[in-house]
Amino acid sequence: MPELTFLDAISQALREEMEADPSVVLLGEDIGRYGGAFKVTEGFLDRFGPKRVLEMPIAEEGFVGAAVGMSYVGFRPVIEFQFIDFIACAFDVIVNFAATSRYRWGRPVPVVFRGPWGAGLRAGPFHSRSVEMWFAHSPGIKVVAPSNPADAAGLLKACIRDNDPCLFLEHKYLYRRLKGEVPAGVAPVAIGKAAVVRPGSQLTIVSYGMMLHRCLEALANLRELSIELIDLRTIYPLDREAIVASVRKTHKIMIVQEDIRTGGVASEIAA
Repeated sequence: MPELTFLDAISQALREEMEADPSVVLLGEDIGRYGGAFKVTEGFLDRFGPKRVLEMPIAEEGFVGAAVGMSYVGFRPVIEFQFIDFIACAFDVIVNFAATSRYRWGRPVPVVFRGPWGAGLRAGPFHSRSVEMWFAHSPGIKVVAPSNPADAAGLLKACIRDNDPCLFLEHKYLYRRLKGEVPAGVAPVAIGKAAVVRPGSQLTIVSYGMMLHRCLEALANLRELSIELIDLRTIYPLDREAIVASVRKTHKIMIVQEDIRTGGVASEIAA
């Protein structure tokens, strides 16, 4: 089975979904000839052409609105933000229209909002945000944050096939640092299901994204303890059953997140 970087796994899943379904189209800044800010879509313009790989101006609110309209007429758009921080420019369209469309009009909005998220690259305050809870607070949108290449590929496929809007977060620190086995044609991974990365009986640790790897680094020095490590994979909907089942066994929980303390997913789990 081939080993792919986190970035290449995302690229492969995106390519396979576009090959399988002609309604999948890409929108974003510099995603064509340049191949995207981190090269996720390198070669896509030559493979799929300018009618499916759509170069956008620096106008996030505008092209997110266009993508929502495209979803109404049968397309399944995937939007790339160069850095996920700039999704704030399109916040109104996403939370006040895309996320509420099914409830207002009975019309689903199968749009994926994907992009690099998180800190660790010294990219400064405008390129390092954790935005997950902005959207987890907004009913109608799913929030996904994989921590390994296989899950990244499988969860991206699930998001593209989902009829509700999905925020797909790709930790930029993992893009080229992390490799894993990813089969061609990998199956979708269910949204909303956590994974037990390491079983244990004395303590439950819950994390996601880059912080899962910080937990694994710490656990490498704690081999004498029986610690269960859970990868959330999805922030919303949250797999409460998996967390509760583990804590019933261990009676203790630690939550590790990169987001700020106030109002983060750790606060929700702790509550």
